[in-house]
Amino acid sequence: MILDTYETLALACLVLLLGYFLVKRIKIFSDFNIPEPVIGGFIVAIVLMLVHRFWQLSFTFDRDLQTTMMLVFFTSIGLSANFLRLVKGGKPLVIFLFVAACFIALQNIVGILGTMLFGLDPAYGLLAGSVTLTGGHGTGAAWANDLTKQFGIQGATELAMACATFGLVFGGIIGGPVARFLLNRLHKTETPEDENVDDMEEAFEKPAYRRKINARSVIETITMISICLFVGQALDGWTKNTALQLPTFVWCLFTGVLIRNTLAHVFKFKVADEAIDVLGTVCLSIFLAIALMSLKLWELAELALPIFAILLLQVALMAVFAICVTYPVMGKDYDAVVLSAGHCGFGLGATPTAVANMQAVTSHFGTSHKAFLIVPMIGAFFIDLLNNLLLKGFLFIVASLH
Repeated sequence: MILDTYETLALACLVLLLGYFLVKRIKIFSDFNIPEPVIGGFIVAIVLMLVHRFWQLSFTFDRDLQTTMMLVFFTSIGLSANFLRLVKGGKPLVIFLFVAACFIALQNIVGILGTMLFGLDPAYGLLAGSVTLTGGHGTGAAWANDLTKQFGIQGATELAMACATFGLVFGGIIGGPVARFLLNRLHKTETPEDENVDDMEEAFEKPAYRRKINARSVIETITMISICLFVGQALDGWTKNTALQLPTFVWCLFTGVLIRNTLAHVFKFKVADEAIDVLGTVCLSIFLAIALMSLKLWELAELALPIFAILLLQVALMAVFAICVTYPVMGKDYDAVVLSAGHCGFGLGATPTAVANMQAVTSHFGTSHKAFLIVPMIGAFFIDLLNNLLLKGFLFIVASLH
């Protein structure tokens, strides 16, 4: 059954309202900061799985709407990126990129060793590693074709989609509990307020000027977003099949960065940050709701037990890594807590999941501009390039094991 744009949007909004209702009523969801779209979307996905199981009905949602919401979200991230903040965030950004690179390597090591333990082709270890978990559905689909051609493994595409789906769900589930654990540890240490806080605090936590949201600020913001979408898609078309080819959302984000900083620093125009934040958050929520309710959970049920065991091990690895590596390396402060929750999101799922994890934490405990600058920048610009670069190295390892 195919749902059109309006039906998909209506159901996505109902999913979000269901998520808000459940988080408000069920204390454990609130205590562990589980994002509302994850709760509502996952419940609907379970219902649709039961419908498929007993009545052999499946539903297809409007992918164009989902893609548009994702592009608007990433555009809002670009429009929120102030060069002055980026300069001050340079050192932590580089450190976090190094942390993410280490985790990508660990993901693939665990995946390869797990498949060897269960007597499977090591190429499957990459599919249960950073190909689908850090890379997501798009990277998974692309690499599945390459792995099938090179190693002749069977069902690679279906397995990649199932692994990416698993990661998307659990990336949203574990971020909140990890943040809760770290917050308890942070409070127990009773670190003085000014310790472990660098000179980014003023830039990220105390913005000097904010405009009120009104009709004009919303129209200005929609205008900027529309221009970014137009230019981003044009750049995507011009660079396709060239050395400069990048995902469309990266071009939209990059265009947003240029427009924001040109207006702010050349024309001295006061960009409506709050309007950008609101529109970006709305689109992120709708995107996640559609993505999660579109999950075909029966594909996860059909995963071979060894691959499922490896994926569970990857979830445990992500939680331990966020607690024992990401948190201490990034400073052992509140920003490090939010960054750790975000790392769980894109280390297993995708950048929107990471942002949703961070929003779930900051909505309860306060803002973290440092985290909201670093995670989207890493997730949008650097992580896919870094992942593909490291995967090429692990490809040689897998080839040598054949």
